[in-house]
Amino acid sequence: MAANPHVLTLKEQNEKNSKSTPESASTTDIDSDLLENFRTYQVKIDARHDKYERIVKLGRDITIESKRIIFLLHRNSSGDNENILGQTDTKFKELLRTKFLPLAKELEAEDPYQYIKAYTFGVQEFIEAVSFYFYIKENRLVTLNEIQSMLNFKKIQNNSSEEDETDNYENEYLVFVRPVDFLLGVADLTGELMRMAIKSISGGDVETPFRICNFLREIHTNFLGFGNTCRETSLKMLTMKQSLEKVETACYMMKVRGSEVPKHAIVDVLHSADRENTHFSTDTYG
Repeated sequence: MAANPHVLTLKEQNEKNSKSTPESASTTDIDSDLLENFRTYQVKIDARHDKYERIVKLGRDITIESKRIIFLLHRNSSGDNENILGQTDTKFKELLRTKFLPLAKELEAEDPYQYIKAYTFGVQEFIEAVSFYFYIKENRLVTLNEIQSMLNFKKIQNNSSEEDETDNYENEYLVFVRPVDFLLGVADLTGELMRMAIKSISGGDVETPFRICNFLREIHTNFLGFGNTCRETSLKMLTMKQSLEKVETACYMMKVRGSEVPKHAIVDVLHSADRENTHFSTDTYG
């Protein structure tokens, strides 16, 4: 039986493979190194994505808890002021320990601007809650340095007391607060102060609305000096101006028509005036 000339014998195939081994081995090494590099990149990218998702979740939790603190502060009344502020202080400590500290650990040795979009709204909501708390407690605006100090978890020595044992960090952690986030958080504060002013009117408090009105005017005047810092600031200033106008209208109604309208009915008059102004604005500029 004649052998097929196109079929190589086992000996010939081994000889052919032995001749091509150096070149093929070199190509295999290059492919192997390239594949190993891509696997390394894959691990780094996956780790970065996982960290980003964890930071997003922490940012959402911070937003939710900060809103709850704001709702708690709105339940503040003259007879229960200290109790509400005490509960708020406890909630702030819990929020810092359970949410901001893990966030600070995630951001350790990282460029904060790389993950800023994942938690910036949570920081702004936190600033709004803290500034609202400071206004009710001390009748002033919180500073950026005070906010940054709250988010700076300094290392505590081992000889700390047992009460501080939960705050005994092995390293120093920090959540960086951008100045623009501070501005946006303070801008959101004006809406809460407007609600507080209207609520105080319905409760018969005729002093708080005027005090809030002056405070809002100061904030608005200072914001005008910043100009168009960013797109978000411009939008916030529009809302801030609307809140200020509502409080000014409320103070005007109390001052001019206070003797004509009972205190408990002033809020209804304000709502009617607000609806009329909204209709006029729509017809004029619509």
